[in-house]
Amino acid sequence: MNERIRELALEAGIGFTLWDDSGREMIDNYTPEEQLEKFAELIVGECLEACSRANEIRHFVPPTQEQVVLSCMREIETTFRS
Repeated sequence: MNERIRELALEAGIGFTLWDDSGREMIDNYTPEEQLEKFAELIVGECLEACSRANEIRHFVPPTQEQVVLSCMREIETTFRS
């Protein structure tokens, strides 16, 4: 699994394997790595689609790189914070 995906999952409180104080494995809050990786892939895909939509915005003059990046950021925010 991508290390950054693992870091973000831990930050979000998504567990992999829980251990009790005696070192025994507990499967209380377990998310299989394959499912987590697929979830991350879906989110990345949505972000790429959002940037693609932002890039399709028609302008009267060619946009600057900054305008394209800002449009992409707004489109991602709209996609996930609505």
